[in-house]
Amino acid sequence: MATALPMADDAWAANGAFAVDAADISEAGSCKLESWMSLATNADFSMVANPSCVVDVGRPVEFSVLGNRSRSDDEWSTTFQPKAKTNLVPTGVGKFGFAMYAGASFDALTGDNLTTFAVAPATYRLSETMRINLNGGWLWDRTVDRHYLLYGIGWDWKFTDVLQLTLEAFGQAGQAELPSVTRPRFQVGVRYRPNEIFSVDLIYGRNIQGENANWITIGTTIRFPPPGGKPVRERSGHLRAIWKIADGRCGVGGSCNHRKGPRSRRPHRGGAVRPRRWHQRAVAGSVASAHRCRAQL
Repeated sequence: MATALPMADDAWAANGAFAVDAADISEAGSCKLESWMSLATNADFSMVANPSCVVDVGRPVEFSVLGNRSRSDDEWSTTFQPKAKTNLVPTGVGKFGFAMYAGASFDALTGDNLTTFAVAPATYRLSETMRINLNGGWLWDRTVDRHYLLYGIGWDWKFTDVLQLTLEAFGQAGQAELPSVTRPRFQVGVRYRPNEIFSVDLIYGRNIQGENANWITIGTTIRFPPPGGKPVRERSGHLRAIWKIADGRCGVGGSCNHRKGPRSRRPHRGGAVRPRRWHQRAVAGSVASAHRCRAQL
């Protein structure tokens, strides 16, 4: 069994190996490769790769295909899970943002459709470094022809420039033969992100695939900026990363940090050139010649 907050119980794929998704998506043209490996105390095992790209099809849509090689009760299986996600209302501090995603999972050997799902993530940003994610959705487990209500709540806190703490609880409500399938599931993890390209996750989970076991997960994410963009290494303290766009286009949500107009760089008395200063002024507009734009994690 598997999921993506979709359970029943495929691999989850919300934000890397974390289960509860945020309402943000990256900028059109950007891609990322998420991968993780999970091992349970009952010897269950899961190894996942999840490539995704954001494409502008009239609106930005994130397309992904998750592949999962897993062992459960000494039986091996391989599944893949295509998914499409789009943001409906941009997120911001002090307000809710909303998104929608849908997809399905398939057995890689037989091609059978195992599950079909649709989920609505909502994100409320408490500050530039803290947010709450809420998920609600529907899952059809076609292997037993049962329907489930999906739910999840997560809390993210970026407590240093390079470390983020995530706590989450999630699950599925409905009828099941095994009580553990509908029991709540929990994860707590830390993300280390030394730059805008690469991050590493270390996660402890309980009952994350409905098997009543403890799990340890190690995951990585590699991000690729959109064409014409390059990552800026300075951190903003925001939950979202910063992309410097060469052609002056704005990132997610239309919120940019502008630099004041051209300024002469007069030398110091010792002959050194004064460095240009960046002004952290948030502006609602979208036109600027030299600026830094934000895209979500």
